[in-house]
Amino acid sequence: MTSDRDSSTSIRAEPKSANATSYMLRERRVAALAEVDNAKFSSFHVKVCFVAGAGFFTDAYDIFAISIAATMLGYVYNSSGSLTSSQNLAIKVATPVGNLVGQLLFGWLADVVGRKKMYGLELMLIIFSTFAQALSANGPSVLHYWCSCHLAFPCGDYPLSAVISSEFASTRTRGRLMTAVFAFQGWGSSVIASIVACIVVAAYKDSILNDVSLTDSANVSLNSVAVDKTWRILIGMGCIPGVIALYYRLTIPETPRFTMDIERNIQQASKDIEDMLAINKTDVSNEKVDVPVAGWSDFTAHFGQWKNMKVLIGTSYSWFALDIAFFGLGLNSSIILEAIGFGNGTGSGSRGVYQTLLNVSIGNLILSIAGYVPGYWASFYLIDSWGRKPIQLMGFTLFTLYGGFAYDKLLESDAGRKAFVFLYCLANFFENFGPNTTTFIVPGEVFPTRYRSTAHGISAASGKLGAVISQVGFAALQNTGGKNKFLGHLLEILAFFMLTGIFSTLLIPETKGKSLEELSPDEK
Repeated sequence: MTSDRDSSTSIRAEPKSANATSYMLRERRVAALAEVDNAKFSSFHVKVCFVAGAGFFTDAYDIFAISIAATMLGYVYNSSGSLTSSQNLAIKVATPVGNLVGQLLFGWLADVVGRKKMYGLELMLIIFSTFAQALSANGPSVLHYWCSCHLAFPCGDYPLSAVISSEFASTRTRGRLMTAVFAFQGWGSSVIASIVACIVVAAYKDSILNDVSLTDSANVSLNSVAVDKTWRILIGMGCIPGVIALYYRLTIPETPRFTMDIERNIQQASKDIEDMLAINKTDVSNEKVDVPVAGWSDFTAHFGQWKNMKVLIGTSYSWFALDIAFFGLGLNSSIILEAIGFGNGTGSGSRGVYQTLLNVSIGNLILSIAGYVPGYWASFYLIDSWGRKPIQLMGFTLFTLYGGFAYDKLLESDAGRKAFVFLYCLANFFENFGPNTTTFIVPGEVFPTRYRSTAHGISAASGKLGAVISQVGFAALQNTGGKNKFLGHLLEILAFFMLTGIFSTLLIPETKGKSLEELSPDEK
């Protein structure tokens, strides 16, 4: 028979045993994740980069291609030869609105049901909406451009790709891996879309020039079949990289941090790490690690602390300010194209249509190569040595100095226009070698695993809100006082928002060289 003294000792010993087990599991968790943090760059990381980047490529390609296709749609569906301002605005706003919803929805779902489960589903939606958009057409009760707007399915690739790449990456190369994933946006949204547009327009040159619907210089758009084919091929080609990557997205393993911290399964996470790194040494029983559990009360408690809330404010507002300027500059590309001699075609009838479409495609390619793409790769080479915060501060600051304060003066002469084009490309360069890259990377690093995708989705959605405001604001103000007369002031407004991004950047921590667990101390 056990005495009261023995019973008391047994009761006291039980918590000690439980604490010892919990401590042991936490140590095993730390050791397992250290394998990921210290892993050498391998073929698995290359696979993650391309699988994650493919969704970015497809989504960005569609966004950029539709801006080129809008010119084609004007020749096909409007008697004036161009979309009305409301039609143009609707097409440009549809995708950011869909993305805004998608970032919030898929970001949250990825933290609830898993990164892997949502990753394939989200890419399938991108493929479906892109393909359906290419096949959509006018009908008695719906016009094509409205159909295109509604086919802009909510897309949440930003939080999913950012979180998956960050949680699989080693600490010392995490910045470069995430930058390489994000750089797919530059190739898809600018270079490849422009190249495909050039090829398609050149391939249909004879058909466009011989299209009887385009022979009347006063009324060039009478349902041109030739131009109709060009925009459908241009949009539809965006499905190809997504289809290729779909199998790999469906077969990529769940991230070990989600398996450990959300599913609370050390055994499966350790096995996934062994498979990923081709090692075989961990023997962990199927016990649950003791880490905080996600929930509304925990979410409010976590972000109710200023030290955590200020980071979410910093990442969200920085992305908001960046996208106002990023999309704002994109709206002015037609002005820049005219300045470098790639404006509307000078010929009449079908020849003018062909020359305009070719000019738009080539001109956008030039601007992309001159500014967008070099900026991404400057970030790639320096992100893990300079750090995220200095690069973001530099980008915001240099864009602010660019401003639009000499816009009207510069456009008065040929030399001034050339200088303005140079400054425009320089602004694009420092957007990408700056906040356009870092606003994607930092939210994928600074938040705890249980809210990493959700918080990244909130940050990305804030950016898309800025994109919508930028589109609507420019549409309302760009012709104030006459056509393009207000553009100089609009560029000054962009510079102001980029200036405010400097202050929000001060709220975020530097993440260079730190593990994800160091950046989320409550999960150690």
